Amino acid sequence: MSRRPRPRSPLVAVTAASCAAVLGFTAAPAQADEVNQIRNGDFASGTAPWWGTENITLDVTDGVLCVDVPGDTTNAWDVIIGQDDVPLIAGESYTFSFTASGTAEVPIRTLVQEPVEPWTTQMDERAILGPQTQTYEYVFTSNADWDDAQVAFQIGGSDEPWTFCVDDVSMLGGAEPPVYEPDTGPRVRVNQVGYLPHGPKNATVVTDETGALDWELADADGTVVATGQTEPHGSDASSGLNVHTVDFSSYTTEGTGYTLTADGETSHPFDIDESAYEDLRVDALSFYYPQRSGIEILDSIAPGYGREAGHVGVPPNQGDTDVPCAPGTCDYSLDVSGGWYDAGDHGKYVVNGGISVHQLMNIHERSQSAESAQPDRLADSTLRLPETGNDVPDVLDEARWEMEFLLSMQVPEGEELAGMAHHKIHDEQWTGLPLMPADDPQPRYLQPPSTAATLNLAATAAQCARVFEPYDAAFADECLEAAETAWDAAQANPEIYAPATGEGGGPYNDNNVTDEFYWAAAELFLTTGADEYRTAVTSSPLHTDDEEVFRASGFDWGWTAPLARIQLATVPNDLADRDRVRDSIATGADQYLANVESSPWGLAYDPDGGVFAWGSNNLVLNNMVVMAVAYDLTGDTKYRDGVLEGMDYILGRNALNQSYVTGYGENDSRNQHSRWYANQLDPSLPNPPKGTLSGGPNSNTATWDPIAQARLTGCAPQMCYIDHIESWATNELTINWNAPLSWIASFVADQDDAGDEPDVPVEDETPPSAPENLEVTDVTSDSATVTWDASTDDTGVAGYEVALQHLDAVTPLGTTTETGYELTDLRPGQEYTFWVNAYDAAGNLSELATVTFTTEEGDEPPVSGACEVSYSTTDWPGGFTGSITVTNTGDTAWNGWELSFTFPSGQRVSHGWSATWEQDGDEVTVTAMPWNASVAPGGSVTVGFNGTWNGSNDKPEDFTVNGEPCSVA
Repeated sequence: MSRRPRPRSPLVAVTAASCAAVLGFTAAPAQADEVNQIRNGDFASGTAPWWGTENITLDVTDGVLCVDVPGDTTNAWDVIIGQDDVPLIAGESYTFSFTASGTAEVPIRTLVQEPVEPWTTQMDERAILGPQTQTYEYVFTSNADWDDAQVAFQIGGSDEPWTFCVDDVSMLGGAEPPVYEPDTGPRVRVNQVGYLPHGPKNATVVTDETGALDWELADADGTVVATGQTEPHGSDASSGLNVHTVDFSSYTTEGTGYTLTADGETSHPFDIDESAYEDLRVDALSFYYPQRSGIEILDSIAPGYGREAGHVGVPPNQGDTDVPCAPGTCDYSLDVSGGWYDAGDHGKYVVNGGISVHQLMNIHERSQSAESAQPDRLADSTLRLPETGNDVPDVLDEARWEMEFLLSMQVPEGEELAGMAHHKIHDEQWTGLPLMPADDPQPRYLQPPSTAATLNLAATAAQCARVFEPYDAAFADECLEAAETAWDAAQANPEIYAPATGEGGGPYNDNNVTDEFYWAAAELFLTTGADEYRTAVTSSPLHTDDEEVFRASGFDWGWTAPLARIQLATVPNDLADRDRVRDSIATGADQYLANVESSPWGLAYDPDGGVFAWGSNNLVLNNMVVMAVAYDLTGDTKYRDGVLEGMDYILGRNALNQSYVTGYGENDSRNQHSRWYANQLDPSLPNPPKGTLSGGPNSNTATWDPIAQARLTGCAPQMCYIDHIESWATNELTINWNAPLSWIASFVADQDDAGDEPDVPVEDETPPSAPENLEVTDVTSDSATVTWDASTDDTGVAGYEVALQHLDAVTPLGTTTETGYELTDLRPGQEYTFWVNAYDAAGNLSELATVTFTTEEGDEPPVSGACEVSYSTTDWPGGFTGSITVTNTGDTAWNGWELSFTFPSGQRVSHGWSATWEQDGDEVTVTAMPWNASVAPGGSVTVGFNGTWNGSNDKPEDFTVNGEPCSVA
């Protein structure tokens, strides 16, 4: 999948002539001891070698440097005090400290950086000054040898003038290297918001224990209301943790303030409530109003978020009402005001706006057709926006604000590439944080058209024509005309791609538009029924390639083929193979449901290679969208339950104990990367609105920001996140990430218990009868089918809990309403025990029923040898993360494997994942887990570990699998 890098803030300073050079100062040699690398940090010798930008005058009084800072500056770097030629040693840790005050409560930025572009930083810290002199201290480790680093106090960006004073500036080597240790809170991880009474209720316990543990569920008064034992899961690769799971689904009594206790730890509180997600539905959708461009945001509608209209041409803002093309690309201007700001920056992008507005319009479409939907909850006057009371559903009012912007990005008739859509519009250069939209002084330009943007316009405008027709026929006609024009233009220009680079805005480059052609054709066919678009749908290679459409890594703006499938399956049409299309949704959903069921976190995401992508939370949620649509199409509650359990991960049941939605949960993300929701940098500004999704864990180190690079090195994928405003790679907010959150929040809010369960008297304490006559049939080397006679109950059996035991490990398989279960991914020649019990609507459980069977022997015996090993590490002082990929280069599948190697330099494994790790002296043995023991010819398995080293971290030279030597890649 092609993905764009998210926008990164510039690491900028204004270069001043070096006073050191003029006055003859020379830099002291870098040393790894407590020698102050800053010259004249106490200002005993006046101001030299410090320098300031031209808009200030440096003055030293009584040994303190003070400057009068002018007002009406935009960026922090508009006013700087600095010192050049500061030496740094790679790998050395430094303590940087200073005392400072300000005549007003003002944020400043303190940097140790390159003195020239690209202004690479070694330290970038923010401090909030006030009238009282305070001492500020930061520790950082340099990753490069520099003899000319620049220390800079960036003190601009204030509307009002103020006075800055600083003294005792010091940078000492020999510091203890900073180690980032996230506060993960209690080791019992739950959905910190709540569970539906008759939905799945699962939790995760982080523990070193290998045997089952007792757990207790307590109500708000501390009364224990349910007990049980955990299910040991073992080591989890995504988190690098050893975990157990807890299933308390049978407890259905509504209440607030429940807690779960296991292994001496008590979880954050949570609710059991059928209306647990009603507020999130409203908040996630109301996120879009304060993201609007070109309109004043009213505090009366969004309390705490009122601001001036952005980009309407009021100085210093240059506005979006008459935006020219980027120099050298075209000679006209367009009014592209309105729309949503894409993320934490001031850019507006058609490909990101396309998927976002589509999913909002699709929320409305689902509300009109899905059996479990509640359309009145999305009707007029249900959200926080100004267009209430107009007899139009509010979700469509919000979508229209973006849709009108997308229409305005179309190249006018008579111009070259008429009918195409400009890819994006944004500032000439990056701006700093914080910066309100109305204060953005940068020139703005239309970037050249692209095929991807044009097809996004064609798809969303065709959908717009369909959904707005009942409310505004003229606007619907405008949308359809634009859609068909865009389709024709894309057909004529099928390979115009956005460049992969750019300044002032994210590139959103995408050189594979087969998915956008498929999606646009589908939407035009569904709206018009025209044979031209029908043929374009059925002739697309993606129309029958289910595996390619529903990728393991999910979908987003860069891969939109699933949107076409979902629309073709859910919007009424006469496509000849529509039944197959509908079946394909369930097939795709089964893949993501399997992720939920196998993950100890309920995580609906298992990307290729285990690498969590930038914006992983949006991929998690979009996988859940596929499961939700499968439920709408089939009525099979396993898909609904998969979505409900998937929300647990988003709302706190994860490795970091982090709710990734602002305002939801005890430990919620609240410092998402934004230029105007910037409370972390300026206390006068708010945090993001309640219901804002964070991008989430990102273990793709090539995309990391400096905060991630400094603090997250060596992290397991789920741990690669920090709630910091400067960590755009893990903690940005975007319109396309809140779109699937809004979609899923609306779906889950619809899944309340009204009419879903029989009316059961509270006093019902009689359990169902146990399942009988368990029979195992169709046994092969890797699968089997188990059936049983239905249980009976006075008030009706609600379903069956099923689990599978292999050796000493019991794996919960979930629940089913059927009297049979198909087992897959078993190992040849192994004994298994299948467990099943019935439960009723009151949560009463029957006695357990079991049946034991043995799978057939495999056609081929396990083989050893014929292997290749790839070994790589990511190192830091004293520690490293290792990754080992073992490939079966033989002709026969492995039905089990054991990898052995010897560390050459005394390294130690401190923790490993995806296998059982043992170390005896320098000898390391890595044994397969049951789920990755089988490796087909040509197949590979990847395992990883964290380790320590002292002196050197040389790579092992010899590896064996099952005692036979392997080649080393």
